[in-house]
Order: sequence, then structure tokens, then C-alpha cells
Amino acid sequence: MNHTGQQPTPQQPLASGFGHYTAAAAVVEGMNLSGCVAIVTGGYSGLGLETVRALASVGVRVYVPARRPDHARGVLAAADLGGVEVFDMDLGVQASVKEFAREYVATGNRLDILINNAAIMACPETRVGPGWEAQFATNHLGHFTLVNELWPVLADGGARVVALSSTGHKVSGIHFDDPQFTRGYDKWQAYGQAKTANSLFAVELDAKGTDYGVRAFAVNPGGIMTGLQRHLTNEEMVAAGWMDDTGKLKDGFKSAEQGAATSVWAATSPLLDGRGGVYCEDCDIASPTDPESEFARFAGVDEHAVDPDSARRLWTLSAELTGVNAFG
Repeated sequence: MNHTGQQPTPQQPLASGFGHYTAAAAVVEGMNLSGCVAIVTGGYSGLGLETVRALASVGVRVYVPARRPDHARGVLAAADLGGVEVFDMDLGVQASVKEFAREYVATGNRLDILINNAAIMACPETRVGPGWEAQFATNHLGHFTLVNELWPVLADGGARVVALSSTGHKVSGIHFDDPQFTRGYDKWQAYGQAKTANSLFAVELDAKGTDYGVRAFAVNPGGIMTGLQRHLTNEEMVAAGWMDDTGKLKDGFKSAEQGAATSVWAATSPLLDGRGGVYCEDCDIASPTDPESEFARFAGVDEHAVDPDSARRLWTLSAELTGVNAFG
């Protein structure tokens, strides 16, 4: 149960009318969101860039915090998105996240949409901050701190928060006994943990935020070839079944425009008014994973990624690690 006593949103599709290959532009076609303000992390490459493009096309004023702000400005200008404002922020550095968020709150700007899009995947063992594993630190803890520090403006506007997860969540739950992989690092287990964390974060944020009109959603964008694969060799991607020996992608992969669609749908769809705390895919709420299905590895959400007890436990751990908790 969430804090309002309402029943949680069922983890079952709504028949949105969209699908696997829907493009982000189609999701917002006919909308006018002038006056709305969004922040999109990683909004200058891959899925993030197409997310920004779709939102800006219907009048949303978009801010993009970026680890390389000059590079981000150049990319956005080349994409005819020069009106998008870029700020300096490194998700892997807690002080940088706090500085950006506090400066944003101080401006008095509103915030209607926050899309936690930026991520790293399957990187070599890397330690950041006080020795945190980089994927958990960047993909989850950085966004955890960002949301908690932005809480005054999120709550003021009854915002939607979208956390990008992936089918990677199926690889691993949260290693509560060793979340930083101090006893042996496995890049895929670490990525899986981070993507489960993104989903559980949405579950608990929604439970905490509903009284304030803030709703949160986890999103699986699907399989898309972007800069996220920078740490993988072609041989690894062939072995994973993503492509054949010639480099041709297997059926089911999406373009970046299609991959951005579910984030945009979760951020804007009227169908989701009054709903939240669910994992979405293919522009709809996902079904629970059918373990008997041949597509179980690629479709649906595993129970551990939407478990409310695990979500509360992860929130407590994250608040202890970061020292940040808007609900503390």
C-alpha cells in the first residue's frame, strides 16, 4: 500500500494503442505541453537526445545536465535543439549532483518532468567517490541524490519522474550483502543490480511521492545500439545474441527514436494520470514476466524489480550511503 491508502497500480498493460516500434514523436503527436519544464539526464546522446527532441517538439522547455557540457551544447545545436539549456553535472560525483540540483532549486524554475536517462553499462571495474562500484553509483545513487535534492520543485509541480531500467534487471537483484562488489566484480551482475535499483527506486519514490502528486515510473526502452555499448566488443555482442557475425542486428532491436518512446510516454501520457510505481515497456505498463515464455529474458518485469519491501530496503541503504533523504 502507498501512503495514501490507495491500491498500487496493477502491473498490467493498459492497451495504450502504441507498441514495440512506436517512435517517440508518435507518442506526443497532437500534444501541446507549452509551459512544462523537463530535466533529462544524458539528454545529448542516444535515447536521451531523442527524448529531448520529442519533448521539445511539443513545447516542453528542456534542461540537460551533462558531464561534458560543451560537447553536449555542440550536439544539441547540430540537432537543431539549440534552445535546450545545458548545465554541468557528473552523476558519478555526489558533490556535482548536489551543486546542480541546489542551483536549479534556487532559480525558482518549476519542474514537471524528470527523466533519469543517463547510464553506463558493463564497464571494467571502476570505483568512484568513497569506493562505490561505478554502475551502481552512476546509474542509481547519482539519480537518487538528484531526485532527493530536487524534491522541493518536484513536489511543488506534482511532477512525473521516469527512471530508465532495462531487461538487465533480470540478471540480478540487489546484492544487499555486498552492493559495491568488494568480494569480486562481475560487470553484468553489477549492471543488472543497477537496473533493478532503477526500477525499485521508482516503486518507492512513487509510494513516498503520491501524497504530493509526484508519480514515478520505471522504463525498459528495449534493445538499441547506442554509446551505452562502448565497453563491449563485437564478439561479446555476437555471443549475447544481439547481432550475427556480420554485425547485423537481430530482429527486435529498436532505433533510438523508438527506444525513446516509452520514456516519453511515461512522462506525458494521460493514460497514466493517477497511476505510478510500475515498470513500463513498449509504451505501456509491462506484464509480470512469464517464466514459461520463450521471451522471458526479454519481456515483462521480474518480481524482484518491483517488490515493495526490496524498494524500501534499497531506499534506506541509498539514503545511508549518500546522506541524502528528502523524506528523512
